[in-house]
Amino acid sequence: MTDWPFSDPPNVAVLTTRSIVRDAAWIARVVHDADDGGWQFHDGTPGARHEADAVVTSLRDLVLRDASLRALADLPEGWCAWRGSPEQPWQRARVDGV
Repeated sequence: MTDWPFSDPPNVAVLTTRSIVRDAAWIARVVHDADDGGWQFHDGTPGARHEADAVVTSLRDLVLRDASLRALADLPEGWCAWRGSPEQPWQRARVDGV
C-alpha cells in the first residue's frame, strides 16, 4: 500500500468486533478516540456488546476489507463516523463529552 492515507502506520493495532473479522460483517461505525488516538470499528448489530466480542487487528487489515475507510483517514481524534449501510456515505460528528 504505497498510497497509505492514514497518519497512523498500517500495522497499528485497532479494536473491532469478532463479526467483522470472522464473519465479514460490514463496518457501520468508526470511533477515533480522543484520549489515546486509538481506533474502534463496530458492526451494525444493535444492542450492547460484550468484551468477548472485541478483537484486535491491524488498521491495514480493515482498510483492505473495506476501502471506503480511506475516506476516514482525516477523522479527527474525538470524532466518530457512521453509515446506515455499506452503500451509504460516511457521516461524521464530534463524540459527546469530548
